Amino acid sequence: MEVSKIISDFEHISLAQMDGVKLMNRTDTKYTFSYSKLNLLLKKMQPFYKILEINNQLIHSYKSLYYDTEDRKFYLDHHNNRVNRNKVRFREYVGSNLTFLEIKLKNNKGRTIKKRMKVDSIVKQLSAEHKQYINKVVGSEINLLAQQKINFDRITFVHKKNKERLTIDLDLTFQNDLNKGDLKKIVIAEVKQERMSRSSDFIRIAKELSILPMRLSKYCMSTLELNPKIKSNRFKKKQLYINKIKRT
Repeated sequence: MEVSKIISDFEHISLAQMDGVKLMNRTDTKYTFSYSKLNLLLKKMQPFYKILEINNQLIHSYKSLYYDTEDRKFYLDHHNNRVNRNKVRFREYVGSNLTFLEIKLKNNKGRTIKKRMKVDSIVKQLSAEHKQYINKVVGSEINLLAQQKINFDRITFVHKKNKERLTIDLDLTFQNDLNKGDLKKIVIAEVKQERMSRSSDFIRIAKELSILPMRLSKYCMSTLELNPKIKSNRFKKKQLYINKIKRT
């Protein structure tokens, strides 16, 4: 059975109804697994979650352009497991017809804090206003360049009772000026909670299906694929896992 058919059976929720679970300051638990496990996972989730519907669509396209310094400070901060690290991107929420300049901070308490400003469109060259906003949020002046595009489709769920959102990302593609690639056999799921709670129904169901938590940064893994010579020793285990799924 196709994913689109399975998710159509979920109870729907609108974007306006989701206002109470934006969770811009949150804890995240990420999962990376084979597309072959998705159908059964979704069927087991149905009693506990509602699905976001925007303009009669349940699967939503996201287009992103990520920025970093010339020497890849943001990538290397993540690779070296530094706390208080940032990511900077433009993101277009295609179904909602909205675009934001977004800065994500992973702080030393393990929380993800996202700040953003609405913009007209994704642009390759940062304006003075963009730079001022980034410098203010990051806390220092930083010179950033557009590095790579990352596009994917997302299905968003909200728990029926708990303050919890869940995103499931599919059909990930990426490219820079020289190379391109994809992780189309990979599913990336993320449980977003106000406070970490293992009582999440998704976490329970994932465990039943032998899907274990594994953090995966779309930006870092696409950077590796597009720049094979970049420092990568801390990500080797994740690369091996992804390559194993891609071969199945």
